[in-house]
Amino acid sequence: MTVGEKQTGTGTPPEVLDGPFTTRQLLRIDEALRLADQGTGLVFSVYVGGLDEPVREHAERLHHQLAEPDRSVLIAVSPNQRQLEVVTGRHARKRIPDTYARLAALSMVAAFGGGDLAGGIINGLDQLASHAGRA
Repeated sequence: MTVGEKQTGTGTPPEVLDGPFTTRQLLRIDEALRLADQGTGLVFSVYVGGLDEPVREHAERLHHQLAEPDRSVLIAVSPNQRQLEVVTGRHARKRIPDTYARLAALSMVAAFGGGDLAGGIINGLDQLASHAGRA
């Protein structure tokens, strides 16, 4: 599942505009995800929505549900709870150590604080991909 998507189970397209993003913002986030994936060989994902307590454990459960968790990086954002988690898989962590993930998170939080949720996510993806480098 990608940003803004929700499962409907009816075979109809998801109602992506029910979330916090405009169509343009969703397209920009999708492009940032595509570039991060292609540029690094890792798999980047974004989750925006509520996170159960403890937040880190919920983000880790979401990460483990991804198709390739060892090669995946998940950015989990809960705007209403003011929570952000960056979860890296075993292989991805070798290329994006926790220190670099924290730096990207700080940058995202600064953008979120200024009211730019989409821009923060896009910049965070770019920073994480830059730290990971080419595969």
